Amino acid sequence: MTPNKLRPGNRRGRLRRGLALLAAVSLVATGCGSGGPADESGPVTLTVSVWNLQGTPEFKALFDAFERAHPEVTVEPVDILADDYAEKVTTMLAGGDETDVITMKNVTDYARYAGRGQLADLTDTARGEGSAALAGLDAFAVDGKFFALPYRHDFWVLYYNKGLFDRAGVPYPEDLTWDQYTELARKLTRGDGAGKVHGTYHHTWRSVVHAIAAAQTGGDQITGDFEFFADQYRTALDVQESGAALDFGTATSQQAGYRTVFETGTAAMMPMGTWYVAGILKAKAEGATDVEWGLAPLPQRPGASGVTTFGSPTAFAVNKNARHTATARKFVEFAAGEEGAEAITGVGVVPALQSPEITRRYAALEGMPTDPLSAKALVPDEIALEMPVSEHTSDVDTILKEEHQLIMVGDKSVEDGIRSMRDRVHDVVD
Repeated sequence: MTPNKLRPGNRRGRLRRGLALLAAVSLVATGCGSGGPADESGPVTLTVSVWNLQGTPEFKALFDAFERAHPEVTVEPVDILADDYAEKVTTMLAGGDETDVITMKNVTDYARYAGRGQLADLTDTARGEGSAALAGLDAFAVDGKFFALPYRHDFWVLYYNKGLFDRAGVPYPEDLTWDQYTELARKLTRGDGAGKVHGTYHHTWRSVVHAIAAAQTGGDQITGDFEFFADQYRTALDVQESGAALDFGTATSQQAGYRTVFETGTAAMMPMGTWYVAGILKAKAEGATDVEWGLAPLPQRPGASGVTTFGSPTAFAVNKNARHTATARKFVEFAAGEEGAEAITGVGVVPALQSPEITRRYAALEGMPTDPLSAKALVPDEIALEMPVSEHTSDVDTILKEEHQLIMVGDKSVEDGIRSMRDRVHDVVD
């Protein structure tokens, strides 16, 4: 894929109009538009599904850059609540919705939509010149075809609050094993009640256990043999039961936001993806938080050589029922190309398009921590895919989520939960 070299346009000082979730659902209910492709010879309003538009700086950066390059196009976001995104997009596509570009939040959802024939074929672009530089592209291969192009490629690191470490008088979290991480979380825990500071925070996503375990043991989350989850479950349950982390049930019932937890200084450490760099840079620039933060590599299993983490590309796809197919393809290629990479690098997001120059620009962003430990965190030795892509990915993901929740709230033991995962997944994949 050759990066687009398109003429710059004047930045238009207009207010971007974000579509509410109600509008997205309304499209499904009313038959999703007038039907058939629209005329693209004149001004075009390109619709793009997104989540949490105000809190996700990359979207505005990409849309503004694309509009400057294409003055004839207005990008109109279809803004959906982050927690509802997968469900709403699934409903929209099933109903024949005509939103032009669909953001693929993860490869699990992508596998579902591609398998149902709901996305346009982008294989010719994915196999074009320059596509080898796109990190994560292989994750979107389905039977030799591609239905999305990655524009972002995140991986997980350990965020930490330097002030809380300094006040506790403990060294920053360098070269930790998971046992050392657990002990450190206990040391950093202070207070009680509403003013309690936890040593760490684990978000409620199953990847905090499953994807880390799979990456660092080589386990396969599709095979149905999930014994490799056991050690990571013991770590997660240990920090939770010792009071060093907010417990899973409370985090779920209170709908805890990882940004709020970290930016208010109520957790000293937090495993999370690199996408959060953009969020905390924005919060710091706007004065919304005073946390002095740094990055460290994820803790590793004993005896590990190098740093292994996990990650997942984020992509744009063209809706099979798009009203503006040609413009939608142009946008997807732009986002995955050089100009798209420059736009999101500028707000602290790791682009899928990789080059030494892009890496240097990212590390030099204003507000980025410049200490050696943070620099080390940004260059892991291995990044495993968060979840394999197959015809069974969606069904297996649902089973693993359900069993994960039961284990984390104590309704099942680790052993019983893993046994249930194995039995249920075998019924799907065998």
